[in-house]
Amino acid sequence: MPDQHATAAPFDASGYWYSSSSEERGVTVLNTLRAYRAAEVAMRARTRKSMKMNDTDLAALRFLLRAQRRGESVSAKELATQLKITSASTSVLINRLEASGHVLRHPHPTDKRGVLLTATGESNSEVRDTMAAMHARMISTAESLDPDQAAVVVGFLQRMTAAIEIDDHHVDGEGEGGPATITAAGDATS
Repeated sequence: MPDQHATAAPFDASGYWYSSSSEERGVTVLNTLRAYRAAEVAMRARTRKSMKMNDTDLAALRFLLRAQRRGESVSAKELATQLKITSASTSVLINRLEASGHVLRHPHPTDKRGVLLTATGESNSEVRDTMAAMHARMISTAESLDPDQAAVVVGFLQRMTAAIEIDDHHVDGEGEGGPATITAAGDATS
C-alpha cells in the first residue's frame, strides 16, 4: 500500500504567522493562494516579454480593446483616469504605443485639442495570439466547477479581497478605532 503522505504537499507555515497544527488547513489554502499569485505574476512577465511591453502598456491595450468591443470611444483623459497616471505619463504612453504600431490617434469630434484612441487590428491579433491558449485553460478550469463549488470559490475570494483591502496603517485619522476585523460573512467591521 503506497504511503499517502508521500504525495501530500508538506505543511509550510513559513510565509505566515501561524504555528499551530490546527491551523494547517488555513495555512495550506493561503500557501496555495500565494502559489497562484506567483504563477500569475510569472505569466504576466512572460506576456510582457513576448509582446515587448510593460504593465502599463498592456493595461492600456486591454482597456482600449475592451472599449472597442463595446463600441465605445476612449479619450486620452479617460485612459489616464483608468490607468491612474498623469496626463504627461499618458502622452508618453500613447506616443510609445503609437510608435510600436499598437494604437492609432483620431481627432476628437467635439474637442479640437482632444484625441480618441483605438488599438490597431494587429494589436488585437497579437493579444489574442499571445493569451488565447492560457485564457482557454483558465476558462476550462473555472467551468469545471459545479455551481456550488463556484459559489464557494467566489465567496472565498471575495472575503479574501475584503480582508486584504483593509488599511491597518491609517494615516492622519483615516479610519476609526482599532484595526478592523472580518466577520464570518466577510464583512469588515471596526
